[in-house]
Amino acid sequence: MSRGWLRSPWVRYLLGLLAGAAVGLAIYVGSRLHGPSLFVLCGAAAGAAAAIVVHGYGRSVRLTDITVTVPQFTELHFAVTRDSQQVAWKLFVEAVTRVSVQPLDSASGLIREVLNSLYGLFAITRDILKQTRPSRQTGNDPTVEQLAIAMLNIELRPFLSRWHPALLSWEQDHPDTGEEEWPDAAECRAALAAAQRRLVNYVLSFGKLAGVPNARQIVEGTLGSPFTAPASSVPNQSVSNGEYRRPVG
Repeated sequence: MSRGWLRSPWVRYLLGLLAGAAVGLAIYVGSRLHGPSLFVLCGAAAGAAAAIVVHGYGRSVRLTDITVTVPQFTELHFAVTRDSQQVAWKLFVEAVTRVSVQPLDSASGLIREVLNSLYGLFAITRDILKQTRPSRQTGNDPTVEQLAIAMLNIELRPFLSRWHPALLSWEQDHPDTGEEEWPDAAECRAALAAAQRRLVNYVLSFGKLAGVPNARQIVEGTLGSPFTAPASSVPNQSVSNGEYRRPVG
């Protein structure tokens, strides 16, 4: 049975009134008790309060065993809590809303825009991790944060370290030439496509750890595909807006 009715504000008001009435009655009865009866009532109240605290704590640290598949590591088993689900959700949103994990159009897509997007993903992922309290690790099972660090160090950092300086150097030497004239453009696009395919596995893993339904359809852009979005009157703007910051770290 659905529990959606519990979210109704009127139901919550009614439950609050009933709880207040119960507390008032308990106080009234307690004020008239003495001896063993009073101790029994106080013990019962303390036990109820402890049960509420334990239940709330258990909901926040309850572990859910989830298995994800990342080809670089085969199968990984995670013990996920509500807190780590929130981290996974933030990472999923940041990754899936960027062009960094979308195939680059060979006809019109710009390598520079994707490099900017990858750098932005690197920076925001690091910020999320720095602002997050490390998850509790159980045995040898990895944590969501460790998976994110692996994405940074194994995928993003090597790719950016190789191709950012190469493209930047060529851009500085040829400021008035389009990047389609870059001699290494084809090789970079091939390396980018391979890196994106690997990155998608991380993104799908974050989605699964966050409990996102239809994560693959969201990543691939096929969710709601029968519907067509209305044409926008706002012209397309480059992600970089003509600027690019050198990746750090």
